[in-house]
Amino acid sequence: MRRLAVCVVLMTASFAVPASADDQVPLPTPLRVGDAMRIARTRRLEVIAARARARGAAERPAIVSALDDPEVFGSIDHLPFMGGGVDASFTIEQRFPLSSIRGDRRRAAEAGARRELAIADKAGLDVELEAASAFWMLAELRERAKLVDDQRALADQMAAAATARFSTSAGIQADVLRAQLEVDRLAGEQRALVADQRAAEAMLDTSLARSPDAPIPELDIAVSDAEPPAATAIASTALANRPELRAGRAEVARSEAEVSAMESMYSPMAMVRTGPSYTMADGAGWMVMVGVSIPLWRGKLRAGVNEARAMTDMASADLEAMRRMIGGEATAARERVAAARERYLALRDRIVPRARQTIAPNLTAYAANQTPLVSAIEAAQALWETQRELAMARAELGLAWARLHRTTGETP
Repeated sequence: MRRLAVCVVLMTASFAVPASADDQVPLPTPLRVGDAMRIARTRRLEVIAARARARGAAERPAIVSALDDPEVFGSIDHLPFMGGGVDASFTIEQRFPLSSIRGDRRRAAEAGARRELAIADKAGLDVELEAASAFWMLAELRERAKLVDDQRALADQMAAAATARFSTSAGIQADVLRAQLEVDRLAGEQRALVADQRAAEAMLDTSLARSPDAPIPELDIAVSDAEPPAATAIASTALANRPELRAGRAEVARSEAEVSAMESMYSPMAMVRTGPSYTMADGAGWMVMVGVSIPLWRGKLRAGVNEARAMTDMASADLEAMRRMIGGEATAARERVAAARERYLALRDRIVPRARQTIAPNLTAYAANQTPLVSAIEAAQALWETQRELAMARAELGLAWARLHRTTGETP
């Protein structure tokens, strides 16, 4: 029994290890936002499913444009009750459209395949944006965690200084309590950030199609602070690249082909039946029969054409509305990048350095018993707040760039 248990464990491990290794694909170190977006597009099942659907749609033109399957008939035309012979035939029937309906159906199916391919590209852009959002969320939390660690160290120094002064009767107990309050606040923030980071790492792993508990390496949080391109250039790029517009144009082409296919229904369908036959009177021979369908119910045909034309009008209107909306989205995304850039540059180049400069004079004044501890704590809190805003501004700028790339249909 022990050997059997060992064999079962080994077999289970042999099956489980490859799946785990594939699930926890190694990530580059440091991980950049572009790497995360590329991995998401490659591994996410939503994109794989959309591509499979596009491959299936690519086979539709060959299906819908083929002739109907031939039909084989065997018949006994006359069998005398008294015996003595039989009239029989064996024929093959094939139907042929006398219009361009096969080509119209092929064009409609080809347009449908282009639409599915555009939808697959849209799914790729969507998962890229999800990965970028998760990346910058984790980047912000990790940066904030490092800042809180530094803030905790400074708060500990303030608490130690206040305690030392109080022990020598050079300070007051209120300063000790105030400093300890700041230490306790930062300690709680540290514990909360640990849980927040675990949640953000799980979200990033999930967006990369990895196990939620897979380790995330160090992140490269460098963000472009260049000025975004002009709004007209952004709008032109979006109108040229967005897969939604390609899908809309393909839908218009498909509906137009459906109109042609419905108009082709006015033409008759030909039928040819031929094969060997045998009669009692004349013996063996060959039989040929030709016929055509009669598109008699014109009201039904007109209704079908009108319905197809209405669908074409709807698709054209949807495409035009989408074109206008995408142009507006591109312009708005560009301006959001510009706003996030200005906020980030102001914090990085002016506000944070100036807040940092106020720390040393306040600590020196407190050490010389010239100012109360609350002045030093307020100066430190101002620095901490600006540092937190800088971390948020960096993540906001990175996410704004990712949204701009999504709006323009590009992958950075």
